[in-house]
Parts: sequence; C-alpha cells; structure tokens
Amino acid sequence: MAIVGLPGVVYTPESGTNLPGIAFGHGWLTRSKQYIDTLEHLASWGIVVAVPDTERGPLASDRALAADLETALQVISSVRLGSGDITVHPERLGLAGHGLGASAAVLAAGNSSRAAALAALFPAPTSPAVLPAAHRARVPALILAAPKDLDGVTSNALALRNALQGDGVSLRTVPKSSNRGLAEGFSIRKRLGDGSDDKKTQRATRAVLAGFLLAHLGPDKTYSDFGDPSTALGKLQTVDPATAEIEDLDPVSRLLRR
Repeated sequence: MAIVGLPGVVYTPESGTNLPGIAFGHGWLTRSKQYIDTLEHLASWGIVVAVPDTERGPLASDRALAADLETALQVISSVRLGSGDITVHPERLGLAGHGLGASAAVLAAGNSSRAAALAALFPAPTSPAVLPAAHRARVPALILAAPKDLDGVTSNALALRNALQGDGVSLRTVPKSSNRGLAEGFSIRKRLGDGSDDKKTQRATRAVLAGFLLAHLGPDKTYSDFGDPSTALGKLQTVDPATAEIEDLDPVSRLLRR
C-alpha cells in the first residue's frame, strides 16, 4: 500500500486471480503485527487482507481509520499483488475490524458502495457517527461479542445489531471469550491485564470469520451456512436483539467488574 502513501501490510495466498479481499481495522493501541496469525489464517483460505497501520495512538480517530480502510480496498482491487499473479475481484470486497477497527469498518461500510460484507469483531463504542453509518450499510454483517459484553462502555455489539438493516445480519457470542482477546502477542494493554492474546477467542473467531467471508465473497456456496444467521455454528450462540438480556449495571460498576 506504499504506492499511495499508506503504511500497512497485505497478506495474500501464494497465487490466485479474482480473489476475495478485505480491509481489516486494528483495535485501539494495537497494530497489524498483533493479528498476524489471524491474517495468515484468512490468506490460507484464499482471502487477501490489507491492514492499514495508521491511527495507532491513544487519540486514534475511527473516521480516519475508516478512510484508510476504504483506500486499502481501492488499492488491493486495482493493482496486481505479490509478483504480479495475484488479483482481487472488485465485486468481492469486504470490511472487518476489531474493537476500534470494527467501528471504523462500520463507518467505511456506511459511506462506501465497495464492500459486499462486514464483520465487526468485539466492537467498541467510539463516535456517535457509527450507528447512523450502520443503518446505511445495507450489507450482510457478522457481529461477534463476548457473552457478557453486548452493551455498555466497552461494547456496542447489541446497538450495532439493532442499527444494521441489511439481509443476513447476525450477532453471535463466542463462549469464554474476551472482547480484547483477538489481539496477539505482547502489548502494553496485555501487561496491564486487559485479557489480550486469548487463544480460545482467536481460534473461534478465525474460523467463523473465514467462513462468513467465504460465504459472501467466495466464488461458490460451499460455506453458505456461515452466512446464514439462522444456522447454528458450533458452540457460538446467536443473540436475538428482541430478547437479549443486558445486565443493569452503571458504567462505573461495569468498569470495576473488569
């Protein structure tokens, strides 16, 4: 992505033409290298993944990261990658992100016609513009959340589920997961005991994310069950927003519980 002055990385399969491709938004105070295993997993299933390494500081902007995700989609779908034998189909593009990056992905999906699928992984509340963007993003969407973290100061998963209006939208909880567990390896936040680098969270998320993306961006219907909100996926639980039970805790209590 350096050709457009955008720092970041691109993970690809060894070869392939007209592949599905996504732009992935990192979480708050993280960077692309903290998702290496996840990105390699997606590439091993034939998905090209571009990750902008921008907005990494404590005052990161979800809007700026959303713009960079859109630029990343533009890059991977308009140039040959690798040694020149890898291409991404312009109609097989998606957006995904973790935490802050999930909100950025939603903003990008609401303001762009490029994306055909959206995955918000353990989304975190950021700016007031996110929910209106979700309402405009009429694409199939997958939201993953921790079972006890659907709504509050650290998660807006339920609010996103209610705002997204496209067909094929689902909110699923990953058992025994942490909303910060997807980030890999050492980080300042992990040293502070925030639950980063949780292997169970990572394994389950990678499998479901790859299946969802292949269901909506892949060339065949082999993985269509992953894109069907009514289909059970292993031990993940599908949340009905109409009956979801939210713990009635004030914001201070929610923070102290963590």
